[in-house]
Amino acid sequence: MQRLRHLAVLAAAPAILAGLAWAAPKPIPLFNGKDLTGWTHYLWDSQAKQQDTTTPMSAVWSVKDGVLICQGKPVGYIRTDKEYENYRLTLEWRWPAGTEGGNSGVLVHTTTPNALGPWPKSIEVQLAKDNAGDFWVIGTTIEVENAETRRQGRRHINLTDGSERPIGEWNKMEIECRGDEIKVWVNGDFVNHATKASERRGAIALQSEGALIHFRNIYLTPLER
Repeated sequence: MQRLRHLAVLAAAPAILAGLAWAAPKPIPLFNGKDLTGWTHYLWDSQAKQQDTTTPMSAVWSVKDGVLICQGKPVGYIRTDKEYENYRLTLEWRWPAGTEGGNSGVLVHTTTPNALGPWPKSIEVQLAKDNAGDFWVIGTTIEVENAETRRQGRRHINLTDGSERPIGEWNKMEIECRGDEIKVWVNGDFVNHATKASERRGAIALQSEGALIHFRNIYLTPLER
């Protein structure tokens, strides 16, 4: 009888291991901490109101000691070469000490360029100081609860105040995109939830929007639909 039980356990082992693999997919590093392999850039000439094709990526985006540094000017963004759907994105950002903070954002489901001036068709998860976690739609649509009080044009105000850390300290953002839903956490606080997103797939982008900002530890974990 004991031998039969042992054989039964061995027979079940592949199924158990498969279940564990499904439950805990391995995070994929989107930023290798050394250079911008896997990313491309788009910059905007604000005076000519057209794409800036002369300023090199390195003039705006650089890497030092494992940190991705964005100068904030010219306006534009970097985006992953690949497109993704059904994932949890985690990253850290900070406004460097000695600055006043500023504006930036993470764009998910990024597709067509110039949907709104320099910005591509996407859904922005805001990083602007004191407003991290707001949604801004760019050529897209979403729904949020209590929209009558939380929606201001393209902006959908987040659910919390005080989730961000002081200037100079690192913040952590988690963005879960599953089907037509998007959920956002800032430093462990659940700060926003959108449903019925018009887009479900696209590249991931980081904005250059006028202010010096740092990023690190950018990982994507695939999710089952």
